[in-house]
Amino acid sequence: MARTAQEYLNQARGFVRDYTAGLNVRDVRRLFDQEVPNAYAVLARDHDDVPATHGRLGGLKRFLYGTKIIFLGISLKLSPVRRLIFALSLLCAVLGILVNNEFVLNTSGFYLSLDAATIWFGISVICLAFLLTVELVDRVRVRDELEVARQLQGELLPSDSPDLPGYSFAHSYRTANEVGGDYYNFSRLPDGRLALMVGDASGHGIAAGLLMAIANATLKTAIEIDPAPERVAALLNSTLFRTGDRRAFMTLFYSVLDPTTGQLDFVCGGHPFPLLRRAGGSVEELGEGSLPLGMKESAPLPTGSVTLEPGDLLVLFTDGLPEAVGGREKNSFGFARMRELLDTAGSPARVHDRTIMAFDQHVGDAPLTDDYTLVVMARE
Repeated sequence: MARTAQEYLNQARGFVRDYTAGLNVRDVRRLFDQEVPNAYAVLARDHDDVPATHGRLGGLKRFLYGTKIIFLGISLKLSPVRRLIFALSLLCAVLGILVNNEFVLNTSGFYLSLDAATIWFGISVICLAFLLTVELVDRVRVRDELEVARQLQGELLPSDSPDLPGYSFAHSYRTANEVGGDYYNFSRLPDGRLALMVGDASGHGIAAGLLMAIANATLKTAIEIDPAPERVAALLNSTLFRTGDRRAFMTLFYSVLDPTTGQLDFVCGGHPFPLLRRAGGSVEELGEGSLPLGMKESAPLPTGSVTLEPGDLLVLFTDGLPEAVGGREKNSFGFARMRELLDTAGSPARVHDRTIMAFDQHVGDAPLTDDYTLVVMARE
């Protein structure tokens, strides 16, 4: 008997331990500090007619308005059938508060007394549990599909650094959502040169991922036709302009490196300027200001050329790094910080790791709001 009770106790402890695995105070704090306001913002984004509120009555109005927004925000995002179940569950909860009758069943000596409030609240809980279950199943299916999309997208990005004698590389990529819009790649050309590119598709999530996939296919085709920077950028600009609406655009830094001479020919279309650290310690920016690709059918795309000398180091990145917000004062990581991290020389791996470590310390526990890509290359 004692052993059976101990076994049940151990099982209960194991269940509690597994059920609360990964739970910490930081996640609880983030739930109320970030996720709840974000949820309300999503529910209220289609209802911006906020009434003017003042005094006690203003507080009551704000409460009633917020209640209405939450009800409409949830209801209108459900299917008609699920919307009806949601309304029914709320109605039953209200009846449980207002109705206070007692039902008595006495048959053949069997006596049962039930409070009407208990019945209505029970129906309300069952409806909400059913609704939560079917919505959770839908979310799991979407998550599984997004995971497949994430894996497919990962296959479009390089898994290894290019084997280029005399040069070394370090690179990483992180998405804010399951699917991201950042893009980078290395492509060896038949004549021995290396095409190096970094881009950032507009938006986030699935839309940005689809645009990134279109850009990947277009870039590979353009490189096979003519790898010259101005030709590749022009073809990608034309493709993106004909794809979707004007929100479908992409920033791009595309370059072709001659490993023998170190000459780097490039084009920069609305992308953050890469940083070139010379062996002597000076830092240069590569590129000129321009519109992103896809915004105009024909737009001037500034090109340039520079020579990488032995000891020079090139840093390419997307705006998800310098524009990330963190700290108590909610300051951005900043382009100046990116330059400061190049004050100390080092290999691409050391510069890369130093930058990511500083970035993680700056962001802290806050979730990413944008994808980021970092590519560091050096001529040895």
